[in-house]
Amino acid sequence: MKRTIFLLSASIATFMSNAQVIVTTLAGSTSGFADGPGNVAQFNAPWGVATDAAGNVYVGDSSNHKIRKITPAGVVSTFAGSTQGYTDDTGDAAQFNTPTGVATDATGNVYLGDLFNYNIRKIIQAAEVSTLAGSTIGYADGPGDMAQFSAPWGVAIDAVGNVYVADISNDNIRKITPAGVVSTLAGFGQGFADGIGAAAKFCQPRGVATDSAGNVYIADTCNSKIRKITPAGEVSTLAGSTAGFADGTGATAQFNQPFGLTTDSAGNVYVADTLNNKIRKITPEGLVSTLAGSTAGFADGTGATAKFDLPASVATDAAGNVYIADKNNHKIRKITQQLGVDQNEINSKITMYPNPVTNVLTLQLENGCVLDKISITDLSGKIIITLTQNITAVNVENLSQGIYILEVYSGEEKYVGRFVKE
Repeated sequence: MKRTIFLLSASIATFMSNAQVIVTTLAGSTSGFADGPGNVAQFNAPWGVATDAAGNVYVGDSSNHKIRKITPAGVVSTFAGSTQGYTDDTGDAAQFNTPTGVATDATGNVYLGDLFNYNIRKIIQAAEVSTLAGSTIGYADGPGDMAQFSAPWGVAIDAVGNVYVADISNDNIRKITPAGVVSTLAGFGQGFADGIGAAAKFCQPRGVATDSAGNVYIADTCNSKIRKITPAGEVSTLAGSTAGFADGTGATAQFNQPFGLTTDSAGNVYVADTLNNKIRKITPEGLVSTLAGSTAGFADGTGATAKFDLPASVATDAAGNVYIADKNNHKIRKITQQLGVDQNEINSKITMYPNPVTNVLTLQLENGCVLDKISITDLSGKIIITLTQNITAVNVENLSQGIYILEVYSGEEKYVGRFVKE
């Protein structure tokens, strides 16, 4: 009978539960303002974070009133903004007033909630800033500057270019079409209620995210719950109950005023559980776990040894990394999930490196193993590469960025692992 060195679960969520969670600091140091690499850079109370398809990270640097950009190499620059104010223009000629949530679309445009200008701004890749919707503080649906928001915070984009806004002080979720027309998707009056459209109630919602199926997820901050809005407009509670801290499924889980959330390609939801100073994860089955964090503070490390201080926003990239706007630490943090293997299940070992990989994945064999077959699949189960030669170097240069499953057969043994293509 064939032996499997590491058995891949039929559930990606179960497979990923064996991952080692490593928290590092991508950029930032003390509170202030400075461009530059890594810890040379400075932020001042970053509230928002987003990623684009090229691997750049964008930051709503709220108290500096700027949008910052971090390259994949970790170099921080100022994408747009200068002093506090309101001006549509290009680069540092533009002005914001406490930018919070940020999001990107498929073409690389950046959207942000300009909190105390009460509008939604858009930045194209040439750093030209315009106002998508909003005017003075208030509540009104309508096109462009006829619409009104009251403290717009989180923003998210769906596959067809609609922008969703968590409108804090109006306690509702707004929708902006690509033509700039604003409507109210759900919520009317502060409180808590599931239901359709205006029958639903939120309490100062701050975070908003979308998935590939067209669902919208809400960090319902004062209700300490994660809500879900289907494409039909039906609002339900995905997870959470009273304020507190507990892992579990659905209403058995507890959050403490979550500010931000995001989704990944596998259907998981990641939550910045702000007052618990933790990053939480919700599987598609609704199981809530703690990905990283413990008490308030600052520490890089694995899982619960890491510390955050008011994590306010989260974002994911194509490789499955999670980025955090660590507000009171004035830093942008990064979580890498590396596959962990149960040593009790290993009789021999095949090591693959580098991981993440850009061009060539190298396999290192022990105990004289001979490879009979190599198979690489994506997370949907589609076979991308099959090799039957006894080789130890696999060219993955032409693979798209993302997470892949490697299966290696050697005699009666099978090795299954995960690698990330950058």
